[in-house]
Amino acid sequence: MDFLLLPLFSFIVGIVVGLTGIGGASLITPMLIFVFQVPPAIAVSSDVVAATLMKVVGSIKHWQQQTLDVEVVKWLALGSVPGSLFGVAILHLIKQNGEQSLNNIMLHLLGVTILLVTVLALVQMLLLTFFPQLQLPEIPKFDLTTQLGCLQTISVGAFLGCVVGLTSVASGSMFALVLIAFFRLDAKKLVGTDISQAAILLVFTALGHLTLGTVDWSLVFPIWLGSVPGVLVGAKICEVAPQKPLRFMIYFILMIVSLKLVY
Repeated sequence: MDFLLLPLFSFIVGIVVGLTGIGGASLITPMLIFVFQVPPAIAVSSDVVAATLMKVVGSIKHWQQQTLDVEVVKWLALGSVPGSLFGVAILHLIKQNGEQSLNNIMLHLLGVTILLVTVLALVQMLLLTFFPQLQLPEIPKFDLTTQLGCLQTISVGAFLGCVVGLTSVASGSMFALVLIAFFRLDAKKLVGTDISQAAILLVFTALGHLTLGTVDWSLVFPIWLGSVPGVLVGAKICEVAPQKPLRFMIYFILMIVSLKLVY
């Protein structure tokens, strides 16, 4: 593998993440598998560890700015952290049947998850673009002042956390949809809350993946080297770039990648 290319490609992915908000795992993991021929198990675990730094740095910044909802982060984390560790435990069981079995299963899980996340995000974007006045059925809002609301939040967090533990995908994108649908967070707090809950989730998920023995630090460091400055550059460009055409293009690419992963 040419390790000079990995920081470069990670820098480009970082720009895309900072520019569009589309999750890095959806792009970096397939890149490792298809471009650098990394086995799926190693690609997923290494990407989880690499993504953790970006999320932690971002969450600290939002904490300082007070642009996050602490209560939502807390209750989501109470579900997502055990959920992600349960997902990693499933990988441990699969790994007992052999490395090849783990790679095959993770390859298909990754493809299905990216496809699902992309389709949901694409449908949401198309509805908002072409049918802005469309009145969809109102989804019940989670009330964190009640026991039911807290239990609902923990349950959703646990399910999505398990998906992240298994595939590394959706720590940001799927949770962002949840924050919009069930908590009605405004734009100012949406990004900060999403990044902060993802940071907590990925710290524990990364620790779980380290126990699998499938983290390749020779991949993690180059990804850090490229993606962290890339995110900062992308965030700066985001102020002037047209969002919808960029997002549509990336979603189309992700659809093709996910189908290739599945089949």
